[in-house]
Amino acid sequence: MNGAVVVTTFLAAGIEVIEMVAIVVAVGGTRSWRAALLGAAGGLGVLAVLVLVFGTALQYVPLAPIRLVVGALLLVFGLQWLRKGVLRVAAQGWAVGQGDEQVDDADVPADRFDWTGFVLSFKGVSLEGLEVAVIVVAFGGAADALGSAVVGAVAAVVVLAALGAVTYRWVARIPRRALQLFVGAMLSAFGTFWSVEGLGVRWPGDELSLLWLIALYALAGVGLLQLVPGWRKDPAMAGGPGGGAGMSGEVR
Repeated sequence: MNGAVVVTTFLAAGIEVIEMVAIVVAVGGTRSWRAALLGAAGGLGVLAVLVLVFGTALQYVPLAPIRLVVGALLLVFGLQWLRKGVLRVAAQGWAVGQGDEQVDDADVPADRFDWTGFVLSFKGVSLEGLEVAVIVVAFGGAADALGSAVVGAVAAVVVLAALGAVTYRWVARIPRRALQLFVGAMLSAFGTFWSVEGLGVRWPGDELSLLWLIALYALAGVGLLQLVPGWRKDPAMAGGPGGGAGMSGEVR
């Protein structure tokens, strides 16, 4: 066992695993925990098959086009959620729907599986998991200690997944309309980050750029709330005559 390789791989893979866990927790908190967890399990399953089939050849997989496609799709979904979050908070306030499992009740009936949440979680875990696999192959192969690299990566997944299991309880306490707005900002940030990386552009600070991207989108969403204060008093938003939101005031 090569201790240096274990620690190095743990730290390098940990960055990718944090992003992976953040996506799963975000999707679970705003859509459906069952769909998010099944998507994550599916992504890890596909990754395991790829590792078994291709082994060390994974280090030659071109990640740029995968980042571009997955990033573009996440950006589309993220902007849609950000828009819905702004509309709903503007119409109903921040504290509506606290503790409910799903945000889009009208879009995802309780008796139907949330395929949107599944796909988002699956894509995020698959991409980040593939990057973890490349890290393991690169670090382990360079030091002729592939087993140690695998131990470091698995430790990162287990430790950070456990932290995610703890934090989801805090996420569940956040009012779901507010959560949707900020999760939309987070997914938009991930989508922007991966799309630009897929085009071959390096971000200053690498993954640290995600922090200010998330802040930028979140501030933009909050700023939009200041531009539409009349929506909360608009009869159409409150389900009045001719209103498109229905008696519940739900913003579609």
